[in-house]
Amino acid sequence: MLFTTPLQKESIKIMLLGSGELGKEVAIEAQRLGIEVIAVDKYKNAPAHLVSNRAYVINMLDRDEVIEVIEKEKPTYILPEVEAISIEALFEAERRGFHVIPNAEAVNKTMNRKNIRIFASEELGVKTSGYRFVKSLDELREAVNEIGLPAVIKPVMSSSGHGQSIVRSSEDIEKSWEIAKEARGDASELIVEEFISFDYEITLLTTRTENETIFCEPIGHLQRDGDYILSWQPMNMSQEALEKAKEIAKKVTDGLGGRGIFGVEFFIKDDEVYFSELSPRPHDTGMVTLITQSQSEFALHIRAVLGLPLDFTLYGAGASGAYKAKSESKNPKIEVPNSAFSKNSFVRIFGKPESHIGRRLAVALVIDDNIEEAKKRALEIVSSISDR
Repeated sequence: MLFTTPLQKESIKIMLLGSGELGKEVAIEAQRLGIEVIAVDKYKNAPAHLVSNRAYVINMLDRDEVIEVIEKEKPTYILPEVEAISIEALFEAERRGFHVIPNAEAVNKTMNRKNIRIFASEELGVKTSGYRFVKSLDELREAVNEIGLPAVIKPVMSSSGHGQSIVRSSEDIEKSWEIAKEARGDASELIVEEFISFDYEITLLTTRTENETIFCEPIGHLQRDGDYILSWQPMNMSQEALEKAKEIAKKVTDGLGGRGIFGVEFFIKDDEVYFSELSPRPHDTGMVTLITQSQSEFALHIRAVLGLPLDFTLYGAGASGAYKAKSESKNPKIEVPNSAFSKNSFVRIFGKPESHIGRRLAVALVIDDNIEEAKKRALEIVSSISDR
């Protein structure tokens, strides 16, 4: 491949639509290859803004604003990094000859839980939990009666678990409705899912180009209120369940097409595998690959975008623990003990300009021969961090 120099007439350019902590790592990997990076988000000084050649603040749900910045910069590749983007703008960008990663239709299907669930379950025949879609409180009550208790309630469009809850009794229904409606994103329609009494859940990072598909070792994760607080790699699981997950992941990502990394989520019960969700971009639970792999999920994403070989080495078992803000601040300061930085552990601070209680500000990463020790140490580091 012929690489270029940034800020020149014929530079290879990527545009990030969404510039959070995941986009920041993508930008860093792109910069390492001399790629010019333009970071776009809805607020100033987002994490990827800090490591990019140029940054823009726009309303990413506004079709015209998104098209305007695309036409101004004329990127080689457009990388949507969040769900809250004008899908009409992405389709229009493709019509104008721009390359959306993986493609606009894949983003359209995956940015909305309704679209991806119908695509996977009804079009591809992939095994999922039972589900219903509702738009009113009365419809929610009916759907819960049909699905049975407990049931999982989510907005059809949100990120990082926002708006998700579990209905365990009929008294919980109205509260779950309110939780979903207060979520960021589109809460005009909700999905009601059968609660699978699963043994564990995984993310299977699946990277594809037009010529090959590879899988990272499965990532186990622990969630609270729908948002991850701990992830680890590799997840100990049966070979039968892993092969089923790989088969489903390949079927769904082949159906979506395009290049890049996909975070494919599954519920596992014994050796049964249920498709849950999919993100056509690096996954938050995959931050563990910053310490476990020679090529992190972010590096693999850039390699796939450029059509480079996807080989990598797994260094060993590791864990990542998310640190979430405990205070509100317009100028957050994060205190991390020096002991968090050792030969087998470190902390990545995202550099977000504001903190809100529960907002993810940093991640602790640990590598160890023993996966349980890695998980324990990651949580210890997280508990030792504070903010103000």
